[in-house]
Amino acid sequence: MPLVWVCSISGLLGLVITFAFGSWVESLTLLVVAMGIDYVTGVTASLKEGKGLNSAFGAWGLARKGLMLLVILLAHRIDILLELPNVTMGAAIYFYIANELISITENYGRMGLPLPDRVRKMIEVLKDKR
Repeated sequence: MPLVWVCSISGLLGLVITFAFGSWVESLTLLVVAMGIDYVTGVTASLKEGKGLNSAFGAWGLARKGLMLLVILLAHRIDILLELPNVTMGAAIYFYIANELISITENYGRMGLPLPDRVRKMIEVLKDKR
């Protein structure tokens, strides 16, 4: 691929990201990393449980993560409309970070790895509240 195409695609991607999220904040990086870890641990837990891989289930998981990013995009645009300094977007990001961390911990438990009883009980309470 010619260098001009690589630069053009990179520029377009940067434009889309800047429009969608404003400046890239560290909390958004943490969320994207947590999303990746959640997906990998979910696949690993399914394999460990002998459930195998289901492409429809996997696609739904990826779609959910894409929808999370769309909510964050919407929250960013609300911040711009109301002239707020990333208040709505920050709240959405931190909500989804907490959700991903809970899911990662659940997957960790599904893999049969040891979890402190207190953490296990907190997850049970949170799952009941969903």
